[in-house]
Amino acid sequence: MDNTVKLAKHHISNIVLKVGGNFFEDEQAQASFFASVATLKNQGHNVAIVHGGGSQLQTQLTALGFKSEKHEGLRISPDEQMPAVTGVLAGTLNKKMVCLAAKAGLTGVGISLADGNLAVCDEVSPILGAVGYPHPRSAKLLHQLMHANLTPIVCSIGRDLNGRLYNVNADQAATCISSLLYADLYLLSDVSGVLDENKQLIAHLDNNRIAHLIHAGVITDGMIVKVKAAQEASKTLGKAVRIGSWNDVGILVSDPLKNMGTTIASTTISA
Repeated sequence: MDNTVKLAKHHISNIVLKVGGNFFEDEQAQASFFASVATLKNQGHNVAIVHGGGSQLQTQLTALGFKSEKHEGLRISPDEQMPAVTGVLAGTLNKKMVCLAAKAGLTGVGISLADGNLAVCDEVSPILGAVGYPHPRSAKLLHQLMHANLTPIVCSIGRDLNGRLYNVNADQAATCISSLLYADLYLLSDVSGVLDENKQLIAHLDNNRIAHLIHAGVITDGMIVKVKAAQEASKTLGKAVRIGSWNDVGILVSDPLKNMGTTIASTTISA
């Protein structure tokens, strides 16, 4: 019985945590987040981190004289902007994440969706330019890193079969990684979850209510992309996906059975 209890306590599961945006401006949140990741790993979980960095990217594009706009929650990314986009996401921010992991005692390995045949992208829309939708390919690199007790830190830069680089929405990138690992997925931002018309947290959403809230204009812009990514992941994985705050990751450490943020159920919208 003792062995059974020990195995249950240290059962290995795969967890994907997505962060971005204001996370890079909050040192306290960074320290708390990576401390929680270190604890999760010590508890026996495999953790992969996926990040974007929209506000930092916006700042750099503006400094370089580029006009940066969004269309339906996604950043328009002409090919001529991709060197700058790649430099911010796969360079500066990705290596900052590796350094933050190291401060917490983790050995992070910074990679992108373009590495290791993780995914192949296709163009979302000509209107958006080099914005790609990622299709999962191979989890081999992720498994090798995790087997070596390394923490994959994946940025949202992808590629297609012709070598074109793409800016990938980080929520969609996280969905791709979670599909490869059959992982529990947490899409984290600086808000506690999906909020209703009174700015109160919605604990649980199914597809029908999501459709209603989008139609009513309650769920808008980037949150639409985040919620749809959660729906897609939930359907693919056959289990719930959570949208929440990176400040609440400690809940996974102290009480993994307690729900955090908004739980997106894997249900189908009725005709």
